[in-house]
Amino acid sequence: MNAIQTLITEHIDIWTAADTAKKSGRGRSSGNAASVYGIKKLRELILELAVRGKLVPQDANDEPASELLKRIEAEKAKLIAEGKVKKTKLLPLITEEEKPFELPQSWGWARLGTIGISSTGRTPSTQKSALYDGSIPFIGPGQITLACELLPAEKWLSEAGRNETTIAKTGDILMVCIGGSIGKSAIADKEMGFNQQINCISPFCVENKFAHISVMANSFQSKILEFATGSATPIINKSKWEELLVPVSPLAEQQRIVAKVDELMALCDQLENQHSNATEAHEKLVSYLLDTLTQSQSAEDFNTNWQRIAAHFDTLFTSETSIDALKQTLLQLAVMGKLVPQDPNDEPASELLKRIQIEKTKLIAEGKIKKAKPLAPITEEEKPFDIPQNWEWVKPEEFSIKITDGEHFRPPTEENGVYFLSAKDVREEGVSLDDPLFISEETAKKALQRCNPEYGDLLIVSRGATVGRMCKVNIDEKFCLLGSVILVKPTALVLSDYLSISLKSPSSFSLLINASGSTAQPAIYLKDLKEITLSLPPIEEQHRIVAKVDKLMAICDQLKSRLTAANQLQQKLADVLVEQAVN
Repeated sequence: MNAIQTLITEHIDIWTAADTAKKSGRGRSSGNAASVYGIKKLRELILELAVRGKLVPQDANDEPASELLKRIEAEKAKLIAEGKVKKTKLLPLITEEEKPFELPQSWGWARLGTIGISSTGRTPSTQKSALYDGSIPFIGPGQITLACELLPAEKWLSEAGRNETTIAKTGDILMVCIGGSIGKSAIADKEMGFNQQINCISPFCVENKFAHISVMANSFQSKILEFATGSATPIINKSKWEELLVPVSPLAEQQRIVAKVDELMALCDQLENQHSNATEAHEKLVSYLLDTLTQSQSAEDFNTNWQRIAAHFDTLFTSETSIDALKQTLLQLAVMGKLVPQDPNDEPASELLKRIQIEKTKLIAEGKIKKAKPLAPITEEEKPFDIPQNWEWVKPEEFSIKITDGEHFRPPTEENGVYFLSAKDVREEGVSLDDPLFISEETAKKALQRCNPEYGDLLIVSRGATVGRMCKVNIDEKFCLLGSVILVKPTALVLSDYLSISLKSPSSFSLLINASGSTAQPAIYLKDLKEITLSLPPIEEQHRIVAKVDKLMAICDQLKSRLTAANQLQQKLADVLVEQAVN
């Protein structure tokens, strides 16, 4: 027993990876995920040790579980004779093959249905208003949390409704028996009704908290899934559920186990709170220090702030959240002219704009693009920050030949023909043809008149789960687009890679997503994209910025890969320790 407790305490830093990292000088953590996973595994270990008789010592003076099981049987027979409970069918005898592991000598195995009275819930007719709007709480799976807590009821039954449902008493154990949350459980803290997606057990002569520990343990939960029917929606009926095995210890030991589990779970709560507080403080610190870079007023100020971050780089960027924050800061520094030095020999952006205008005038004269309405001058209020002297503020239409979106109605698809792509085909690394649809040449001809993506153009997902994802067209194949993708066709005098950096930067991206915030789902609209104000550096500096961003983003991705590998190792260590402890 001492060896098991030593295993937990000596390896506590495996469960809370943040402390491991601090002690080893590697920073705060090899990843927040490892800490969360570690504490989760620690909770699972505590429960599994409890039901295997390895959490507290056995006492030879305790009445053995065999006597307790006899009393349970006698109590149930008495209640049946008094008409207080209905007689239930006899459950099968337990075979040696069914027993999942060896128990201490004073313990015994029982089927869940033999340690109490089991029942399944019922839902009163919602068409009968007289059954509702009373004072009796009525719950479903949504009111039982993964943390085994009961949320406040959303429906309440009247006294008439009580007769149309199943009532759980205080101390009864409720468990979800269907769906993706099958196995969630909680102890009823008051009288309540419950629906048909929940099973209930009312234990006799057994500590209800000990019975709850038994059904929460992984060894029991795995049996629920093993005996459940249905692949898409697993379900275990009451008959199968009450046949599942639970370990029963002497009553005195049950009380010791419950006290020890409560004590250790409280420790886990403390660890989680410490981890949560440390994570929050770490994120605030990273955010503050990165903000000092974007808010620097001079090159000297910027260098001072950067040196402060560089000195603690290994401590600061040790989680996915912090690395993502670093990426966003790099993008913002890029569009502010603070990521690479300016070169006085570069042609200023004002001259670049003149050359762009000459090119667009030529294309208009050739009938290749339409003449656009004059743009209103950019006001001081539209400029979110200061930019270098040789940069300019511009609207996307000033340097674009076309800004449009794809087909607003999905055309009929064909077995082959012209590629017809949607948001799913816009990937960070480029256009994907892994799972394309096709439309006819005739349908494509009409679609391409308005929206004709070509190599080097920029694609932006405008709605859906991946809204804001962008990529440069990196294929020469002809394809058409669905309306969930916006096409930006910049002139040859502006780099689409720089344009992508500019639109992804926090100052621009937040405006694009939130500008039309009247809808519940975030979206990017053409009118908002055309109105946004962007900073434009000289073309030579655009090249330098793109090269620097590519290099720094690759480093960030390497940091994330190392973090993932460290998390996986941490989780394997936790898994090994759990396996070592229970076997």
